[in-house]
Parts: sequence; structure tokens; C-alpha cells
Amino acid sequence: METRRALLVDAFAAEPLTGNAAGVVPDAEGLSDDQMAAVAAELGASETAFLTDGDGAAGDGDNSAGDGAADDRLRYFSPTTEVDLCGHATIATYGALFAEGAIDGGERTVRTNVGDITVAVDDDDGTVWMRQQAPSVEVVDVDLGRVADALGVDPAALRDVGADLPVAVASTGLPFLVVPVNFLERLGEADPDDAAVEALAEEFDAAGVYAFTFDALDADSTLHGRAFVPSLGVSEDPVTGTASAAVGGYLRRVDAFDGDEPDELRFEQGHFVDRPGHVRVRVEAEGVRVGGRAMVALDGEIRIPDDEDDEIIEA
Repeated sequence: METRRALLVDAFAAEPLTGNAAGVVPDAEGLSDDQMAAVAAELGASETAFLTDGDGAAGDGDNSAGDGAADDRLRYFSPTTEVDLCGHATIATYGALFAEGAIDGGERTVRTNVGDITVAVDDDDGTVWMRQQAPSVEVVDVDLGRVADALGVDPAALRDVGADLPVAVASTGLPFLVVPVNFLERLGEADPDDAAVEALAEEFDAAGVYAFTFDALDADSTLHGRAFVPSLGVSEDPVTGTASAAVGGYLRRVDAFDGDEPDELRFEQGHFVDRPGHVRVRVEAEGVRVGGRAMVALDGEIRIPDDEDDEIIEA
């Protein structure tokens, strides 16, 4: 039985035990899919990132996409399934590596299941920037009453803004159903029905539902968001990088700022689950970049049984 180093790292956080916790296994060379899935389930974070060399496959089921050389390979597992891309776990991985001096600042090419992405670390403050794909945004026709019921909010909270801000599926690698809400109070009252949210997301081929309002807590924030992702075993994800990137693309697509879009957006999230955090978002010609800092909350070792010794019975 071998041991591997395992971290819990809070992404998009100004201090430990805030933001979004991610598991990080900084040396996942040689681990199988089943072993990575078991580690992710044991750590219990919404996602765990497994880092290997860019030239090698991480496990048995490597289905990465990308041309040319990559510096690193990342795979992501929730407690129940593999996830193709995870923003906060990427931020957590490189924020932790930079903080301990394992990597220098600057850009790296990272291979993921959705293709190669660029990660850059600022030398001055350790902010990690992750460039995702150019956004795709599709406005959808959906009954707002049904969406409101799934989220557990007053239907008027959606209809009040629906004429100017439509519901849409937005993606920079992982699609989300983006739902505008009129006021922070209404968004805070959300009491989602996980089964209904999962059915709604599945219908639109989305990972989950991201509801937001421009009625934010902080004057410096562009919006306040909440992400509900029960399909990945996460009823509410505290602070989401991939969803934030998708929403940045959505805001440009629907011309939410009447042509006067700021160079950088600031999304606040996680306050209603006592995990406050902030995501910096830049919508650029090459794609969308999300940025944030990361704080290591736990650093230890995990014992991993050999594949043939796990005694797991598969249905």
C-alpha cells in the first residue's frame, strides 16, 4: 500500500476556510482511474485535481485533447464522477504549488479532458489566472415558473429581469444554465430542489444552474452568484471558476453593460453557504480568463490501496 501527498486548498479565497475547497494530489503519476475516484471520494471536496506530467497519461482512461506539448496534465474528480474541467481546482493546484516554491510565476500549458488551457501565476501576489475556451452562449426558451420552482424562489424574481436578461446555456468548456434574478434577497432565499435542478440541467445538457443578480453585497462586485450542481454530487458549489467564465461570456453576449463593459469583472459567491469568495473575470478575444488566490488549509498524506486489493464490488 502506497501513500501520496494530498492537500485541501481553498480557491478564490483571501484566507483559509473560505472560498471553495478543492482536493489536490500534486503527484498522481501511476494512479488508476479507480484510485483517483477513491481518493476524491475520501477527501470529499467538490472536486479534486490530480497532477501529472504533460507528456504522460494520468491513469487508465486518459481521453485528453490537445496538440503539441503540455507542461502538465490535470484530471478532476468529484466525489462521484470524473469532471472534464474545474476552475477552482485548477486555481487551487497552481496557487498551492507557487506558494511553496514548486513552480515559478509565468505561464504554463495544462492538458485537460476538454483540451489545452493556459494557466498563469502573477509573481507579485500569487494570483492564478486560468484562460478557458472562447465562450459559447445560446439563449433558451424555458418556462420561468418551472425554473423558479426548481430553485425555490418567487417566480416574479425571474420575470422582473427576464425581458432584459434571458436565460441561456453558456460554456467555456463546461456548460451552465445561466438564470438572472432581480434582487439579492430573492437569490438568498433560494431553496433548490436537487432533483428538479438536475432534471433542468440535464434537459439543456448543462452541468448545473448558475443564478445571479447584479444586486451584490460589495460595491466593487459586478454580481452575486450561486451555483447548483447536484448532477456532480454538489448541491451548491461555493465559488465556481468555470461557471464564472461562462457567465462572463454570457454578459457580453447579451450586452448586459450596454456596450460599456468593464475590463475586469468581479463575481462574489459563497456567502450563503459561509464560504465567501471572489472571482476575477476578464473576457478577451482569445477566450475568458478567471483569476483568484488560493490558501492551503490542510497538507498531509493519504494511503491508497492497490487496485487488486480494493475489494470494491461493482454493480
